[in-house]
This record gives sequence, structure tokens and C-alpha cells, in this order.
Amino acid sequence: MPLIPLLVTLALQPISQTWYGYGGNPHHTAQSNVATRAFDKIVWKTKVDQNPRYSGDDLLAHYGEPSVTANNTVIIPVKRGFDDNFKVEGRLGLNGRLIWTIISGYTLPPYGWVPSFGPTLTTDNRVAIPESGGRVTFRSKPDEATGTIKTVCFYGDAEFARSKAKYEANVKICTPITTGLDGSVYFGYQVLGDTPLKLESGMAKIRPDGTAIYRSVASMAGDASYRIVKQNCAPMISIGSGIVVYVTVATGNYGRGKLLGLRTSDLSRRYSTDLFDPKSNQPATIDSDGTSSPVQGPDGDVYYGVLANSDGNNGYRGWLLHFSGDLTKQKTSGAFGWDNTPTIVPRNLFPRYKGNSRYLLFTKYNNYAGGGGDGANRIALLDPNEAALESRSQIMTMKEIATQLGPTRDMDFPNHPNAVREWCINSGAIDIPGKSIIANCEDGILYRWDLVTNTLSEKIRLTDGIGQAYAPTFIGPDGKIYAINNATLYAVGSKPR
Repeated sequence: MPLIPLLVTLALQPISQTWYGYGGNPHHTAQSNVATRAFDKIVWKTKVDQNPRYSGDDLLAHYGEPSVTANNTVIIPVKRGFDDNFKVEGRLGLNGRLIWTIISGYTLPPYGWVPSFGPTLTTDNRVAIPESGGRVTFRSKPDEATGTIKTVCFYGDAEFARSKAKYEANVKICTPITTGLDGSVYFGYQVLGDTPLKLESGMAKIRPDGTAIYRSVASMAGDASYRIVKQNCAPMISIGSGIVVYVTVATGNYGRGKLLGLRTSDLSRRYSTDLFDPKSNQPATIDSDGTSSPVQGPDGDVYYGVLANSDGNNGYRGWLLHFSGDLTKQKTSGAFGWDNTPTIVPRNLFPRYKGNSRYLLFTKYNNYAGGGGDGANRIALLDPNEAALESRSQIMTMKEIATQLGPTRDMDFPNHPNAVREWCINSGAIDIPGKSIIANCEDGILYRWDLVTNTLSEKIRLTDGIGQAYAPTFIGPDGKIYAINNATLYAVGSKPR
């Protein structure tokens, strides 16, 4: 079946004042049509983790990406316990005042780094929150102090009630929740033990009316050796009519992977591709600790980050794989993909670009000193359709159009004079009117990459800096910029630029 024509879909792609959740919208393009405020002050802040799980000097915890309504309510997932115990808060974007709180009984699946607890704002203006036993709690009226609350179980509310303890122990939502264009929600789940329904790990969809469908990973992949939906991988809805949802499945943690395009109508497989390391031509490695999620460009092409076949191959940087929308053609890969979801940058935002691509990709672009590199960690604009020889991997990868070196020396690597603190972002935030990118860094400073001047034109210190798992940045409808650093959400900017 041919792809839906994509020439008219730019108008359908939600570049709006609403930030729905991971990557800003169902396609994860992380774009905002709101001009951001100047970096003049931290307006308010609040904890997203009340009991951080530090590992030495590092904080290896992924935090769910908050949402922001068009009326400027910031919806914040919060970890309360050392391992579990979560809540979701609605706070006024103006000053951070608490409007409402919902306690969730959700518990985490097995992990290395703490995985993300990922609610979302739906396109029909509800909040969808992970709950225990693979259930989802929906709250209406997110801008108001009270709203209707309903919890839905995808395999049946009565079935859950009959064997509550067993389902709570063995069924865990394992991905951020993604909203569909009609208000349906999609998520992956893990099954850790026996259940009365003999459930297997898989993918679920809950419609706005509360009805649901689900399929096992083996059924979706057409291969019984595939057993898990990749942990932390937010499902991605196709641009245009939203008839396909993309997600990654794997044979197990550190196993082989497939990227699937499923019909949103029934979660049956429409597209599928095996994920290969472009250098070794061996199966890429799917690591559950990473937050890489699919993203789709306005031409329909799909991007997804993986680890290399062997960790040391390509210096622990992984690869950014690039496919046609129907997943039948693999195109030129990017030189960095580990724990990273690229962001779509319209070409006119970078006036110096003279190439032929309709858009560029913004991505983290580290060169880890600990992985045999020089530690010159960067962020980059890449041309997805032009190839150039990449100096580290010595293969042809997406052409580097512009890069920005991390500004702060990394003293953990005294024998690497070029080593700098890395950019701790898993998805950037694109200020379309301001032609700039907002980027968070492990040096504790939030930066603006001005694409007109090609400089880091603004900065503001949030913390003293910490090694941390990659955290999101996002933009509110009043132009405030939000960034998570050291377990705290910061709201930045009070004056127009």
C-alpha cells in the first residue's frame, strides 16, 4: 500500500502552543511556534524527583517529559520514592502555583538507569497517567482544580479486579504514553510473570471512549524471538492522518531490534525493518536504558537512534538510523544515536544553509573521552540527505552543517585537553519564531543556540552541574523555557527578547 501523500501534511503537523509530552507532539518533532523569553531569570522551580537515586557523582535517572496546555498549565510527573511512588502535578505556568495533584500507584519495570514515568496531555485535552497493572488514569479539565478521573485497564477492568495483586506485580507500562491525533493513547508494556490471561509483553491502545486493543510483541513482529517493546521508547504517530504508530521491539535488553510501523486501527504490522549497525552491517544493539524514540520529518522519513553492534564500535556513540516512511529503504545514518531523539529544524531557521534538504536535524553529537574519543562533545545540525566522511567512524554519515562545542572543560578527563561537559538532552526544543534551539548541558547551564548568528547567544546557570541521564527541554505558550537539571524543573525567562 502506498504512503499517504505528504506534500500537504506540513499544515497538519501540530506546531502549536500546546506541548503534549515527549518531543512536544505525537510526531516528536519538538517544535514550538512561540517566541521564547530572554534568559533573564529563573521564574520558578520545583522538584521532579523528591528522592533522587544518585550513583556517586551522577544521577542516572530519566524523567518523564512534562506537558504544557495552551492555557499555560504545566503538567509535571514527579518521582516521590527512591524507586517507586509517583504523582503528577498541574502547576500554573505563570508562577508555578500548584493547581492539582494526582497520586499514581504505578511501579517501575526492572531497570539499570531509572526509566521515565511518562504521562501525556492528549489531543482531546485530558491527562493520561501510567497506573499500576498496565492501567492508565485519565483526568479531564487539566487547567482546572477539579476534573473527572477515570482509570482504564486495556485488558479489562473486571479482569484486573479479579486478580489485582497478580496483575500489579507482573504488568508494567514501560514507555512514555503517546497521544494519537484523535485522543487515543498508545504505550508499550512488559509482562514479568504469569497472569490469568496469559498476557505477553506488547503494545496497547486506549480510545477516548475507554475501549482498548492490544497485541503481543511476537504478533506485531511476526517473530516469536522478539519479546519486549523497548523500554523508554515513546511510540510515534505518523504525520498527516495518523494511521501508523511507530515503535521499537527487541529480542531482549541488549538484543536485536526491529522498528515497526503498526496500523493505529488494530496495531497490526504495516511496516517493519530490522535495525542494523551501518558500519559492521551486524544487528544494532537495543539498550533499554536509552530513551531513543522515533521521530518523523515532514517528508515522511523516520529516524531512530541505536547502539552499535559492539559498544566500543563507534565509541559508545551509537548511530542515528534513517528510513523511508514505509521502512523499506535505509538511508544515510547519523554518527551519533545513543539515548537521543533528533529534532526537526526547518531549513529557513539556519540562513547559512545552501543545500537541498527541506529540513535539518538537531542532535546531540558527543565524542566520549571514556569511549576512546577526544571528549569534544558537541551538538550538531545535520543534513539528513547529504553524506560526508565522518572522522571518527571513517564511514559516510549525514553531513555536519554546523556544530557547537560544549563550553565547559570536563575535569574528569585531565589527559584529554579537549574534553568538555556533554549536552544532557534527549530531545531539544526548537523556537521557530526566534530561529533558535534551547539546549541543556551537564555543566548546569541552559543555552540558546542562535541559528542566525550561529552562536551560543544566551545562557543561564541552573545548577553547579552534574553527570546525569539525558533530560528534556520544552517551551510554554507564554514563551517560558523549561529545563530539568539535577532532579529539578526550572522555568526560565520573564522578559520578551
